[in-house]
Amino acid sequence: MNQAPLNGLLSPARLTVAGFLLLILLGTGVLMLPVSAVGDEWTPFLDAFFTATSAVSLTGLIVEDTGTYWKPFGQAVILLLIQLGGLGIMSLASLSGMVVTGKVSLRARRTGAAEGRPMAAGGVRRTLIFTLLFTLSAEAMIAVVLTLRFFFGYHHSFGRAVWEGVFHAISAFNNAGFSTESENMVPFVADAWILLPIAAALIGGGIGYPVWAEVASRVRHRTSRARTMSLTARMTFAGTAVLLAGGMVFVALAEWTGLLGDMPVWQKLLNAFFLGASPRTAGFNSVDYGDAHPITLMGTDLLMFIGGGSAGTAGGIKVTTAAVLVAAMASEFKGREETTAGKRTLPEAVGRQALALAFAGTAVVTAGVGALRVFDPQFTGDEIAFEVFSAFGTAGLSTGITASLSAPSQVVLCLLMYLGRIGSVTLIAALASNTINRRFSYPEERPFIG
Repeated sequence: MNQAPLNGLLSPARLTVAGFLLLILLGTGVLMLPVSAVGDEWTPFLDAFFTATSAVSLTGLIVEDTGTYWKPFGQAVILLLIQLGGLGIMSLASLSGMVVTGKVSLRARRTGAAEGRPMAAGGVRRTLIFTLLFTLSAEAMIAVVLTLRFFFGYHHSFGRAVWEGVFHAISAFNNAGFSTESENMVPFVADAWILLPIAAALIGGGIGYPVWAEVASRVRHRTSRARTMSLTARMTFAGTAVLLAGGMVFVALAEWTGLLGDMPVWQKLLNAFFLGASPRTAGFNSVDYGDAHPITLMGTDLLMFIGGGSAGTAGGIKVTTAAVLVAAMASEFKGREETTAGKRTLPEAVGRQALALAFAGTAVVTAGVGALRVFDPQFTGDEIAFEVFSAFGTAGLSTGITASLSAPSQVVLCLLMYLGRIGSVTLIAALASNTINRRFSYPEERPFIG
């Protein structure tokens, strides 16, 4: 029997696309039920579909207030969709990445090498188990801290404090940005015991599973030599540090006398850090972005577009993609024929993949902005662009126009959230696996550039 059609049908890319779409549709059906929302009426399809898409894609854009529109059952469904979306992304993206880099072949072998270190038989199973345990452990630690703060600091009942702590911990670690508070994190603008744990969760979830797995392996084997760390890990940590510091400085400079103007210095620094970290790509906001300066919106657009680490819960084109592009530009400016980074030579195919992914993301965002400008011309270009970047980067930040958008615009945002979540994995897999080895080559000709 010919297995080729079956293998193509069951490819990781197609399973990812179909799996997430099925989860969104199932979530939509449950959220439409009267038991999910306040009142006895069925939730309109578009509202339920938008919410389910936002939850599964770990975005956080909402058309109905999470804390007041949805009953506890509906909130639990949203939280489950977030958790399943996060676990599915981390697991499938990690395994797809291993297949792409040739470290683990799901079709032909169970053994291989991951960044130069052997992976024994059964490694795939350990990968999934570690992902699950790491996720639940991180969420549990953040949930405990938040629960204690809600219980002792805000005098919630123990049951409500636990629910608030668990909900925000899962939402933060999965970079989802959903909150049971109508104003998101605005009520906690002066509370470091809320903002810092959430920031730690969203940064940790956005780093990416492969990097944390490598860190765990180094700790377990007591390996401290920096040269043993993979290029992916070094790029991720360095890029994350640069973007966190840069984001904080940018927000502080742009809004020191604006959104942060009435705050004491320590509070300005706290919120500048939080507002620099959240766009990559958690969607929590401690201030109203509707009052932000256009420069702040533009800079936040860039942070949302870049996103976080590969194979994590963050969206965007990923830090490693941006790092590869920067390395390629640096090599070109220096006149080098090869692209190097961290005393390593990058394969030419990696540069092409990074360029293709960045260009594809730019094209999708451009098309999204154009569509929303046509469907909702009453909003400014800054507001539209912010909404589109937020959807594609699965950040969930908004200037407050999401619920006021027309139905066609909301459908476009759903498509952007979906593409932003599964697009990176499927595009990279397609680019890496569909290699055609030709027996001939065309004559070489160099066009003028620039």
